[in-house]
Amino acid sequence: MTDPTTQLTTQPLTRETILDAAEEVLRRYGPAKASVIDVARALDVSHGSVYRHFSSKAALRDAVTERWLERVSNPLEQIVGRRGKASRRLHDWLVLLATTKQSIATDDPELFSTFHQLTLASREVVADHVDHLADQVARILADGIATGEFAQADPSVVGRAVLHATARFHHPALAGEWSDRTRLAAELEAVYSLLQRGLLAGD
Repeated sequence: MTDPTTQLTTQPLTRETILDAAEEVLRRYGPAKASVIDVARALDVSHGSVYRHFSSKAALRDAVTERWLERVSNPLEQIVGRRGKASRRLHDWLVLLATTKQSIATDDPELFSTFHQLTLASREVVADHVDHLADQVARILADGIATGEFAQADPSVVGRAVLHATARFHHPALAGEWSDRTRLAAELEAVYSLLQRGLLAGD
């Protein structure tokens, strides 16, 4: 029978392998206690091997945070590129963003808490993530403006405003208010209805 530790060390040490191990270590020990040495021990390699891929503990944490945030934003990109009315795509985009964050918070609160702590320490990564989300909304809005569905406006400005207006439903700092998912869904629909009326072009 093959020793799993021996099997692990024969596999090439890649960036993704390290990030997988780092996620498990962070879940187990929490961001405050998890170290690069813990990650190296989980991979059965020296911590110097990890540092060859990531220059510091902060760089490793930022990479873990970035990958987690991409899991949120990548599915949203499919809605941005979808055909159909911009108002429907914007609605579906907001619902998916909200339900994704809320599902993680309620289904795996330990993991959600861990990544929320990481985002607080990775401000540049989070700022880039927010910029990316705002750009996705702006592209949907630009499509709606181009077809005459939405009134003329600066898509980048309005896109960020939409994010701010719906923050209650997707910002991790407000996760304490997410216990009643049914009520949240109804409230998001009400907020979206208000936003849509403001965005639609007049007759």
